[in-house]
Amino acid sequence: MRYLIRERFFRLGEDSDITDESGRPVLQVDGKVFSLRDRLVLRDPAGNEVAQVQRRILALRPTYEITVGGREVAAVRKHFFTPFGDRFTIDIPGPDDLEMEGNLFDHEFAIRRGDRTVATVSKRWFTLRDTYGVEVAPGEDDVLILASVLALDLAEDREREEQERR
Repeated sequence: MRYLIRERFFRLGEDSDITDESGRPVLQVDGKVFSLRDRLVLRDPAGNEVAQVQRRILALRPTYEITVGGREVAAVRKHFFTPFGDRFTIDIPGPDDLEMEGNLFDHEFAIRRGDRTVATVSKRWFTLRDTYGVEVAPGEDDVLILASVLALDLAEDREREEQERR
């Protein structure tokens, strides 16, 4: 399935809309502006909470928790040292962790489970506002993948802000 994560033009916080490939709304992302934890709430078109993404405050490396139904389903962690691009681990309970690899500057990522690509993420072709194209392989957890991409975007924004302060 293909999705577009499109940042809203007039927004307060990290608000975005997620649509399917035919433009139908799938999820609405509500960024909590005054949150210390970089918190996002994903809602279905009826306004029901589907998932949350929030930064762990006490972590040695950038880490974002993904919760569904009040239960943590994954933690997205940036690797400390990655000389040839950026790498994140999507730590899922059990043995099926995912790896997100790519380049923040090129905005091209692949999400893999072992040697199998389960999703691709591209920001390259969308320039008017922050927009990601996400293609998720059949049988994968679409909400988990989309929430992980949002966590990546939060990490990217935070890293950019920290570099600007230096």
